Amino acid sequence: MEIKEASLFHEFKGDIQGKVECSKKLYKDAKSFYKTVDESLSDDTIMYEVSVVNSDYKTEGHLNWGISLLHPVLVNGECNMTRGHFHEDLNCEEYYWCASGSGLLMLMDENGKTWCEQMKEGSLHRIDGAHAHRLINTSNEDLKVICVWNANAGHDYSRVEQHPFQYRLFKRNDEICVEEI
Repeated sequence: MEIKEASLFHEFKGDIQGKVECSKKLYKDAKSFYKTVDESLSDDTIMYEVSVVNSDYKTEGHLNWGISLLHPVLVNGECNMTRGHFHEDLNCEEYYWCASGSGLLMLMDENGKTWCEQMKEGSLHRIDGAHAHRLINTSNEDLKVICVWNANAGHDYSRVEQHPFQYRLFKRNDEICVEEI
């Protein structure tokens, strides 16, 4: 019998090692997420990074594993956040595990009801497949979240653009302020 080395390794305080797809969301590509454009931010500011181990199969029963890393950037006082999405297959749930930092997981049901769950190191969050979700960094350090989801879930960004999350979060004098849209 042959004993092989694992093809992937994830030190929970480090990055995924192995066959990983990495992307960076720059401010120039994220401006539409925020209430206003911040002229003081460079278009090349890295807002967040995503590293993913994609399943070779996009079929039911296969999983993806990834890390979302949100930097502590403010856009005219608005907290940095991911684009947010529904899944194309609403039967596919997802799990988020906060590896470091702190922030919020914003969720929205199909009727527009919006709420948040606090994220802190070690917190685990089950995301119903029918709920839109986005990460928000409310701290002064990186927010690092490990994600596991079905390979066939897909991402439906257009639904969130047509029916956006109903709240925005700002940091003013080190206090988090919530504004309804």
